[in-house]
Amino acid sequence: MKKIAFALLFLGMSAAHAEKTVIDMHLVDAKGVGKMIGHIQAEDSPYGLLLTPDLSDLTPGIHGFHVHQNPDCGSREMEGKMVPGLAAGGHYDPSHAEHHEGPYASGHLGDLPALTVDAEGHAKLAVLAPRLKVSDLKGRSLMIHAGGDNYSDKPALGGGGPRMACGVAQ
Repeated sequence: MKKIAFALLFLGMSAAHAEKTVIDMHLVDAKGVGKMIGHIQAEDSPYGLLLTPDLSDLTPGIHGFHVHQNPDCGSREMEGKMVPGLAAGGHYDPSHAEHHEGPYASGHLGDLPALTVDAEGHAKLAVLAPRLKVSDLKGRSLMIHAGGDNYSDKPALGGGGPRMACGVAQ
């Protein structure tokens, strides 16, 4: 009984000191960063990084969701065209795995579980990224892609398609 009480006390103390941050999310387009659509709370848990969105004005369905390398959601030019969110760079990959294998495999750390948006355009369903912590987000960006994600290298980066919303983690 004492062991159970101690374990519960330890977990409670750990949760009380868990690192948290809130990331404001904005729509992005070729002109740059646009309207704020809500925020995502990121919180360390005993099981990894818990990301809890409170977003609106998104396209219903499943969307690719990633941590990107740079703390910049601006558009940049590529092959003569302005690309939304390109300033965020590629997916966060500190170990140079160079593979898109999903949040539970050994590929790059930028892969997050897919973001689910309901029929009214709201995303409120939390996702868990077991290999990440809040400290991994600092100085990076969170990106929501227009399409889904198959966690494969084909099509490129899982087929998430254009970048549609972004936020910078401070």
